[in-house]
Amino acid sequence: MPLFFDVRKSSAETPLFWSTVKLWGAMAFFLTLVVWLPLPGNAAEPSPEAIKSALRQVLKENPELVLDILKEHSEAVLEIAQQGNMLRKRKGMLAQWEQDAREIKKIDLTDRSFRGAPDAPVLIVAYSDFTCPYCRQAEQILAQLMKKYEGQIRMTFKALPKEDLFSQVLSKYSTAAFMLNKEKGWDFFDVLFRDVERFERDGEAYLKETAQNLGYDFRKLKAEAVGTKVQERLNADRKEADRLGISGTPHFLVNNLIVRGAVSKDLFEEAIEMALALEKKKP
Repeated sequence: MPLFFDVRKSSAETPLFWSTVKLWGAMAFFLTLVVWLPLPGNAAEPSPEAIKSALRQVLKENPELVLDILKEHSEAVLEIAQQGNMLRKRKGMLAQWEQDAREIKKIDLTDRSFRGAPDAPVLIVAYSDFTCPYCRQAEQILAQLMKKYEGQIRMTFKALPKEDLFSQVLSKYSTAAFMLNKEKGWDFFDVLFRDVERFERDGEAYLKETAQNLGYDFRKLKAEAVGTKVQERLNADRKEADRLGISGTPHFLVNNLIVRGAVSKDLFEEAIEMALALEKKKP
């Protein structure tokens, strides 16, 4: 299974490997020059002790030389830093998932809509917000994973809107759409994520147009969206998220494994693979 960067690998398979090679290649060339050239006559190969001593002296007297090299190769330095951050995040996630696997998360799935095979062994619960750019990014990854793991995963959605009015309105209409029609609710869900800029610009007019295009009675949908049942569900989902320690969006449960933020497709796949492996171990 593909990983961000597997520390067990030391081959050209990893972007971090090549970034490191380029950076250290430049530094090695420079250090060879500053160590070798000053030696009288270059008559013989310098000893390791001589190299170390000369190198220490050069860097002590000219510390800006290394900084100059790092500046000249700033892209490689940045890439190494980013890959290192991803590696640390992955390591932290894996450690967390080991603990998550031992803790059963209680999730209310009463009268929920699901996408994917009903008997799929892995359930993904998305706690998300339509106005969050990271949530939109994560939903695109989820759409790809639903195809790749067809029959093995299913998902449901729980809205965690921000306090602003626009976020609240979209969450209410999406929740209402699911309550009125569990199947068409996913179509409404997809349009909300895909065309959120249109909703921001055109407001209720575009909500009405979308609802009618999908076969909803807009007056009925609007009445449902402002009703007490929708608000009660949103309140319950928020309370559930608080109980699970979920703050901010997006967050996902992959069975019992918590995935925080808009992680890469590779890391999301690792969570799914771990959840599938845990299911196979069950008696």
